[in-house]
Amino acid sequence: MSSHSHPLRFLFLVFCLIHAPLFSSSSSQQEQPQIMLPSENNNKPTQKLTTLHFYYHDILQGEHPTVVQIIDPSNNTPNGLGTTFVMDNALTEGPDLSSKQVGRAQGIFGSASIHDRGMFMLINFAFSEEGEYKGSTLSMLGRNPVMDTVREMPIVGGTGLFRFASGYAIAQSLWSISSDEHFVVEYNVTISLP
Repeated sequence: MSSHSHPLRFLFLVFCLIHAPLFSSSSSQQEQPQIMLPSENNNKPTQKLTTLHFYYHDILQGEHPTVVQIIDPSNNTPNGLGTTFVMDNALTEGPDLSSKQVGRAQGIFGSASIHDRGMFMLINFAFSEEGEYKGSTLSMLGRNPVMDTVREMPIVGGTGLFRFASGYAIAQSLWSISSDEHFVVEYNVTISLP
């Protein structure tokens, strides 16, 4: 064989290696996951931001409490660890319980920390059957350090107009107008929707 045939054999070998998948049978190939790379002219989908403002009312005592204790560990755990409550609290437009009701806060919360008054919160904000968000809900799940005046908790989903929602809620305790019987919290919620 002449010395001139070596470069051609080399090029043919490279060609075969590069294009081998085209020539192999489909039955012997394993399915490979396809990676979709964004093209330069694909725009990111825009997110719609919605903000909500309302007041939350814990009625702890009296004729019609809206918070009921369902678990009492009764073993003097630090900071009441394990003590659990269920709620069905009014959500109103203004800080007074007599202002227009916009929905209910329904869920469960309890003491989840031996070091402080950290609560776990699993709440659905169910909006009234009238108004812009009628019949829709938002789900909040997170840690609530209740002795802090201002705290942040995540919004993890929703239904109706809030389907696929994510975001956060800023809760601010209104100590000046709250009492042992009636605790008021101001909520500012920011929601991102696809």
